[in-house]
Amino acid sequence: MDQSTHNVRRANWLNIITACQQRPVNISVRQWLADNGVKEKAYYYWLRKFRREACEQIQLPAVTAPAEVSFAELPIPVPAPVKPVTANNTVAVISANGITLEISNDISEALLCMLLQEVAHA
Repeated sequence: MDQSTHNVRRANWLNIITACQQRPVNISVRQWLADNGVKEKAYYYWLRKFRREACEQIQLPAVTAPAEVSFAELPIPVPAPVKPVTANNTVAVISANGITLEISNDISEALLCMLLQEVAHA
């Protein structure tokens, strides 16, 4: 294959890849390729080829020896203690495994069942 044929094919595939990447958001690559009569394997072959060329053109900075490593102490903030909320109309207190629940008559049956299950597993 001569250079001019290669350049024509390259330009054609560059146009196809650009058009595919500008497709509407709701259309997948596979669907766009099928709608436009493009073979999936050929598309990915040329896409990989263009990506390799782009990577080869990128100049990475030279890796130098790292400077001396130093560490800094980071203080960990201490959370404020949680103040227990006490209801004025407490009718029952349940304590188990270091957990204390103060229950009022306003509690729903579903919440009470859930709390008792959690305390039983704690």
